[in-house]
Amino acid sequence: MYRFLLSRQWVILTLVALLLIPTMIRLGIWQMHRYEERTARNQLVSEALGAKPVPVEKLTSPGHSVTTDERYRNVTAKGRFDTDDEVVVRRRTNSDDEVGYHVLTPFVLEDGKVLLVNRGWIPGAPTQTAFPKIPAPPRGEITVTGRLMPDETTEASGIKDIKGLPDRQIMLINSAQEARRLGVQALGGYIVQTAPAPKGGTPELIGRPGNEDAALNYAYAIQWWLFAAGVPVGWVILVRRERRERAEAAAKTESPESTPATV
Repeated sequence: MYRFLLSRQWVILTLVALLLIPTMIRLGIWQMHRYEERTARNQLVSEALGAKPVPVEKLTSPGHSVTTDERYRNVTAKGRFDTDDEVVVRRRTNSDDEVGYHVLTPFVLEDGKVLLVNRGWIPGAPTQTAFPKIPAPPRGEITVTGRLMPDETTEASGIKDIKGLPDRQIMLINSAQEARRLGVQALGGYIVQTAPAPKGGTPELIGRPGNEDAALNYAYAIQWWLFAAGVPVGWVILVRRERRERAEAAAKTESPESTPATV
């Protein structure tokens, strides 16, 4: 009754099922790894955001690459803004997904070193070649607080570093590039300003990073493993249905009612 399993159709179906099971198991394992990675990142971000602010020079220095553990750490810096050399970062969105600029202003520390400060988001200019109007920061010596961030790269962000842009416009925030442009010692990375709040609410401060949805990856992992378990169950159901249909067809063929009467 099971000789039909040797037919071409059933051999192909069985091979496909045998391939699907390990594939789905591996996909579930990959999703579980993604869940663990995202959970770990969420923990790092939560700990960094919850830590007390420390002076920025305790975590970074000229040429320093901000590490994963240092990212999002709250830092403070005392000095003054240098608006003469500030630039805007193109193609950045706010919380409403409106496209505009981030305002990047050098912050001169007491020892003369420069810290790059992302002061927030402003709307785009009427034309891409025009320099937008930027609200001025507080004058004189102040203390700023912000989240420490690593230098942006094309590899990490996917943003192409386009050359030949209009004056004082950039694509990526990179302390090494800005140090060369300004001819100064710039601390590695930059900070996203969180305090003091700007007058009039502009530039619009960049919101806190949200948690990645790690639970979704966990659900996908369970889903793939359930699919893997369902493949042999489905195969058995199909085999039994095929066997039952063949048996019913054979019984109908051999039944007396289907046999012609003899004279």
